[in-house]
Amino acid sequence: MNIAYVYPWDVVGDPSAPERLAALGVDAVALAASYHSTRAATPYHPSHRVLDVPYPAFYLPVRPSAWGRLVPAAPVWTPADAYLQARDALKAVGLQVHAWTVLTHNSHLGTANPDLVVRNAFGDPYPYALCPAHEDVIEYCERLVQEILTVGEPDGLILEACGPLGFGHQSVHEKTSGADWTSVDADLLSLCFCAACAPRYPEPAMARVRAAIDRTPPPHAGTGTTTDTGTGTGSGSTSALHPTTVEEALGPLADEVRTIRVGLSTSLRKRLIAVSRRTAPNVPITLHANPDPWAAGAFAALPAGEPGADALVANCWGDPATDATRLTRLAELSQAGQRVGAYVLALPPRPADPAVLADHLRTYAKAGATEFHLYHAGLASRERLTALKETLRQTT
Repeated sequence: MNIAYVYPWDVVGDPSAPERLAALGVDAVALAASYHSTRAATPYHPSHRVLDVPYPAFYLPVRPSAWGRLVPAAPVWTPADAYLQARDALKAVGLQVHAWTVLTHNSHLGTANPDLVVRNAFGDPYPYALCPAHEDVIEYCERLVQEILTVGEPDGLILEACGPLGFGHQSVHEKTSGADWTSVDADLLSLCFCAACAPRYPEPAMARVRAAIDRTPPPHAGTGTTTDTGTGTGSGSTSALHPTTVEEALGPLADEVRTIRVGLSTSLRKRLIAVSRRTAPNVPITLHANPDPWAAGAFAALPAGEPGADALVANCWGDPATDATRLTRLAELSQAGQRVGAYVLALPPRPADPAVLADHLRTYAKAGATEFHLYHAGLASRERLTALKETLRQTT
C-alpha cells in the first residue's frame, strides 16, 4: 500500500484534487484530522496559493460533550467539517482515507495549559509539546482517537507524535543554532523534568543533564558531589565534559532514565491502541516510529517494537543510507504480517527527478519497506507530482 499525505484544505474547495491524487497511483490518502500550526503552499487551489494556519486544529466537528479538560480548537481557515468533506470526495474516486492524527504536538493547548507541557532540566517549557506523563494529556489523546474513529470513520488510523516531543522544533523564527549544541545536547534538552516527570527520575539526573549542557563537571551519581575523578563516564573525565552519547552524559543513570523515557511513549501507545480496538476493531493502526530509545519527535521512540499495530513507519527525510539503517532496525522489530513503511520526502531538498526518487525508494525497499508514505502531495509542484507518479510506476 502506498499513501500520499495531504491536508483537508488541499481537497475542500478544489474539485480537481481527488482525481489529481488518484492519478499518482497511490492506494490511499493520509488526510490530516488533527494537525499543528503551519504555513502551507496551495499550488492548485482555485481560491488561494498560500494558507496560514495559525494554531493547531481538529478538522472534524468539535463536540463539547466528547472532551475533558483539553478541548481541541476548530479551524476558521477551512470548514469545521473539512475532514469529512475531503474524506467523501477522496473516497468517491476510489481512494482509501487514513486519518493522519497528530497527538502531543499542540502549541494551542500547551500555551493554555503550561502545567502539562514538557520542561527541560533548566525548567524551560516547550509549549508546543504536551507531556504524556500527565493523565490529562493521555485522556485528551484517547478522546482524540475515539472521536476520529467515531465521527471520521476512516479506513485507517495513523498516529504521529505518540510520545513526548523534545527540543527540536521548527518554531517561529527559530534562533537556537548559534549555541552550537550537538545532537547529544538536543537529546538531553529533550528529557522532560516537568512536575510529573521529574520525580520519576533518579535524583541526580537533572544535575547531570545541566552539567552536560553547560560543560561543567557533573555531581557524582550517588552523592551529589563533584569529587569523582574516574575515567570513562566519571564526572571528572573529559568524556563527561564533552559527551558523545546520551549514555555517556548520564553515566550510571542512563539505563534508568532511558527506561522511564521509553515508558512514556509505551504507555501512551498502549492506551491509544486499546481505545482504537474497542472503538473500531477492524481499522488498521499505523505508527510513526523510531527505534532510537532517545527519540523525541513526531516519530516516537519504539526500541522494542509494537505487536498491537498493523504498520510501523520510519522517517526517511535525511541521508538515504542513514535512513535505510533506521528502517532496517524498525523492520527487524516488526512482527510477522506487520507492514513496514518508509516516510519519503518528495519536497526540497529532494529533486523533482524520478530517477533519483526511484533510487531512494529501491534503497528503502531493500532495507525492509513494504510500502511508501509520500510527503506531501498537496505541497508538491506539478513537476514533483509528475516525478512521484513516474517513480511509483518504476518501483511498484
